[in-house]
Amino acid sequence: MRDFQKYQNIKRPSIYYGGHFDIAKKEARLEEITELEALEGFWDDPDNATKIQKEKSIIESVLKSFNGVVELYEEFEILVEYAREGEASFDKEAIEVFDKLEKSLLIAQEQALLSEETDPNNAIISINAGAGGTESCDWASMLHRMITRWAESKNFKVDVMDHQYGDSAGIKSVTFMVNGDFAYGQLKSETGIHRLVRISPFDSNARRHTSFASIYVSPEIDDSIEIEILDKDIRIDVYRSGGAGGQSVNTTDSAVRITHSPSGIVVTCQNERSQLQNKMTAMKVLKSRLYEKAMEEKRAQAAETEANKKEIGWGSQIRSYVLHPYKMVKDHRTNEESGNASKVLDGDLDPFMKSFLKWRALGDDIAI
Repeated sequence: MRDFQKYQNIKRPSIYYGGHFDIAKKEARLEEITELEALEGFWDDPDNATKIQKEKSIIESVLKSFNGVVELYEEFEILVEYAREGEASFDKEAIEVFDKLEKSLLIAQEQALLSEETDPNNAIISINAGAGGTESCDWASMLHRMITRWAESKNFKVDVMDHQYGDSAGIKSVTFMVNGDFAYGQLKSETGIHRLVRISPFDSNARRHTSFASIYVSPEIDDSIEIEILDKDIRIDVYRSGGAGGQSVNTTDSAVRITHSPSGIVVTCQNERSQLQNKMTAMKVLKSRLYEKAMEEKRAQAAETEANKKEIGWGSQIRSYVLHPYKMVKDHRTNEESGNASKVLDGDLDPFMKSFLKWRALGDDIAI
C-alpha cells in the first residue's frame, strides 16, 4: 500500500473552506436571494435584478465546487481506510480520487477567494512615481508595462484615462482601466508600494539605485452601487491636455482634474476628446476610489490600509524587485518569490496574485 503522506496535509474541506470562506454565510445569502426573487415587483427593476442574479451565480458556483470537494474528500477517506486494512484493490482507486480532489480543491479555492462583491468587476489602476526623480518615473513606466502585459495575456482590454509624462523619461503618473472578468479581484493584489533595485541606465557611473512607485487598484463601480458625492465636496479644474494625443486634444482646455475635499482624493483625465467626456470618466474614477476606500475601512485590515497611506519610500513597500547584484522578486506580505525577475516584469503575476488572495483570506495558514 502507498504512503498517503500528501493526504495528511489536506484539511477537511467542511472546516477549511467553511471557516475561512464563509460557506454558511454564502448559503444564507443564497436563501435570502431566493426569497427576494419571490417578492412582487422584484423583476420590475432590471438593473437591481441583474446585479442580484450575478451575485447568485457566483455564490452558486462557489457552493457547487465546495460540495463537490466535500464529496470527493469523504470518498477518499473511505478508500484510504480500505487500503490501510489491506484491500490492495482500493490503493489505485484512492490515488485516482486523490488526484481529482487536489484539482477540485484548487478550483474551489480560487472561486472562493474571488467571491467578494466587486471581484468580477473591471479594475481602475493608478500608478504614481515616488522618490527618485527620473529613476522612479522610469520605474512607474515599467510597472505600467508589467500590468499591461499581464492584462494582454488574459485577453483583457486596457484603456488609458490619464497619462502624465516624466520630465526626462518614463511617467509621473498614469490611470487606466483593465476590462475583463474578475480583473479587479485579481489585480487588487498589486495595491501598494513597489521597490526596484538595479544599476541605473541613467547614471554614467553605473551605480546601483533604489526606486519607488505606488499602485492603487479600485473596482469600476456601476450605477447599482450608490456612492454619494456632494457638489460642495468637489472642486473641478479644467486645463489644456499635455503630451501625445493629437492636435484636437491639445488645443482646448479639455483635461479635467477633480479634487474631493473630504477624502483628499484627486483624479485627472485628459485622454478623451471633450471636456464633458473627461469629466464623466474622472467622476467614474473618483466614485471607484471612494468605494474602495470605504471597503478598506469596512474590512478593517489595519496593516494593509496603513501601507496604502504611507509615503512612497523606504520601509513601506509591499514587493521588491531586485535586478542587481542578483535577480529576485519578493512579496513582503506573502513571502512569494521568483528568481526570474524579467518574467515577472513581463507580466507573470499570477503566482503573486494567488498567494495574495490566500494570504488575505487565511493569514499565515496559506497551504492547502
